Amino acid sequence: MDISERLKSGIQNLGYVDEVQQTQLDQFENYLKLLKKWNLKFNISGISDIDRMISAHLLDSLSLWNLLSGNNILDVGSGGGLPGIPLSILDPKKSFTLLDSNGKKTRFLFQVKLELGLENIEIVNERVENYKSSKQFDTIVCRAFSSIANVIDLTSSILKEDCSLLVMKGVYPSEEIKRLPEGYRVNAIHAVNVPYLQSDRHVIEVLKEPGMPL
Repeated sequence: MDISERLKSGIQNLGYVDEVQQTQLDQFENYLKLLKKWNLKFNISGISDIDRMISAHLLDSLSLWNLLSGNNILDVGSGGGLPGIPLSILDPKKSFTLLDSNGKKTRFLFQVKLELGLENIEIVNERVENYKSSKQFDTIVCRAFSSIANVIDLTSSILKEDCSLLVMKGVYPSEEIKRLPEGYRVNAIHAVNVPYLQSDRHVIEVLKEPGMPL
């Protein structure tokens, strides 16, 4: 099975996308090729094999799609564009802001945006605790960035009451959930099945309690 067919099959196996356009499949494939190319010099990702990238990076990121609320999404600690780039390809109607403090990685993201023609993404090279935005984000996503409590602490000034925080984790993070800061609650815990990936995946959805200061 070639890359395009493996991608198409994996996306359909996620269960909520009936049809993927060939242009999108081409964008997914070109993104993975760029990631592999840049990895040779800049270590953008710890995985260099494209078959593994399909499951561990691309499909894992896309598993978040049906949990997104609203149209303005912030990807915190985006790194190589995960999950923001795959999600922006899958859903061009949503707007994605990709935030990362690593200059080499944000330069890679700018190159991806240019080569793939992704008009629905904005790239910001900034530390999350220093980030200021006039945008009202509907969903904040975070993949393999830090503990849930630390993510909440870093995003507290931009996590509004009507914004959900989706933290992607591997095994069920029971201890992290117990250490949630006061004023925040787990709204839902989603066990995620990622095609071709033989490991546990969970998404923890956190909301800010009403009346919490920014």
